[in-house]
Amino acid sequence: MTSPTITQVFLAGIGNSGPAHWQSHWFRAAERGHWVEHSDWDNVACGTWVDELDAALRQIRGPKVLIAHSLACLLVAEWGKQHRDPDVAGAFLVSVPDPSGPQFPKEAVGFSPPFESPLPVPAIMVASSNDPYGSLPYAQRVATHWGVELVNIGEKGHINAKSELGEWKEGKQLFDQFVGSLRTSRG
Repeated sequence: MTSPTITQVFLAGIGNSGPAHWQSHWFRAAERGHWVEHSDWDNVACGTWVDELDAALRQIRGPKVLIAHSLACLLVAEWGKQHRDPDVAGAFLVSVPDPSGPQFPKEAVGFSPPFESPLPVPAIMVASSNDPYGSLPYAQRVATHWGVELVNIGEKGHINAKSELGEWKEGKQLFDQFVGSLRTSRG
């Protein structure tokens, strides 16, 4: 018996991810993909985004993996404080920003530092050594607190469209390995 196909649930950060962003490339190539839309991409209220994410997840049947970039990584943590979905197999978290940092967008309100609660799902975190929104030592502290593996991919900025990664094949390889490990652990 084969396992059901995992739905890739894409969670973009503030402003959404445009067509040149690696998330957009992956979404277009996904066998089963779902892009979570928000009512306001530019003025972000954490509680609203949490509610919108939870509503989207309740509509997706079967196993799913969250693919979060930037502010959406904090969204996953905030969602996990209030909700559970046994079909969420794991989370692939890229460029976790520091809500206490000087570059954190003032238009994003209600996000706590990610040290209050562990993540409710297995995860892997990817960081850049020169991310202006969250330092590597910060990413290491978050990964330790969440009990997740941290992969430092070197100097890639915020790992977004400005990083000019295109399809970001290195990241896709990390993601595929992560999903493979989830399938193995779930049986």
